[in-house]
This record gives sequence, structure tokens and C-alpha cells, in this order.
Amino acid sequence: MLYSDKVMEHFGNPRNVGVIEDADGVGEVGNPVCGDVMKITIKVNDDRIDDIRFQTLGCGAAIATSSIVTEMAKGMAIQDAVKISKNDVASELGGLPPAKMHCSILATDGLKLAVDDYLKKHGREPIAGEVKSADPTFDPHEDDEH
Repeated sequence: MLYSDKVMEHFGNPRNVGVIEDADGVGEVGNPVCGDVMKITIKVNDDRIDDIRFQTLGCGAAIATSSIVTEMAKGMAIQDAVKISKNDVASELGGLPPAKMHCSILATDGLKLAVDDYLKKHGREPIAGEVKSADPTFDPHEDDEH
């Protein structure tokens, strides 16, 4: 399995690692099939993501996708951040092997859940839409090439 230089860079030197203790929103996702677990915490100011951190237990691709999602979302309006797609993440990383695309789904879902958590805490309606990994029938490898 070949990874792009950017995937390797974000795996070896991940950005925004950690937890925001007084986070405005928290998104936790995991997949028992592959064993990846991600937690994304956000600090929001005027509906913009002021700060974002992640903790990931998983493979190199899981760490790299978490890292790049935090870089992409930082400073974005929350309504734009929830539109970051798995393909946006893969593209930003210079591509991901098909067997690792589920990592980009987990990372974007963690961000969506953090934004919706923030909105719910403030009595507002969620805006993230579908969170694939929250569906118990979600198979992270359904798109894998075998």
C-alpha cells in the first residue's frame, strides 16, 4: 500500500493533536471493524471554528486524515466545515488507497458530530446531515477494491 508524501508527513508530524478541555463541541467516532477511534474537539467563536484538536487511535491513514481535517476546518464557518467531504480530505492528502478511504469518512464524521454537538448545546438545530459511521450497518470497507 503506497501513501503520498503528504499522508506520510501528516502521519509523522500530525497537526492539532490533543483535546480542548473546555470545548464547545465534541465529536467521537470509531469503527470496531478496523479499530480506528477518533475524537475531535472544537472551540467556536461567532460560528467559526477558532480552534480544533484531535485524538486518534488507529493506523497512519487515520492519523493523517484527522490531522488534515483539523487544518482544513480551522478558521472556517461551521456551515462550511460540515461540507468537507471524504473526497476533499483524500484530495488534500494527495490521494488515499481505496482500502483507507474509510479513514476520511471517520475524520469528516467526527468534525460533523463536533459541530452538531456545539449547536445542540446552544439550543440550535444540527446542520451536519448524514453521519455515515453512526449507522450501525455502516461497513467501512464497502468501497474497498479487493
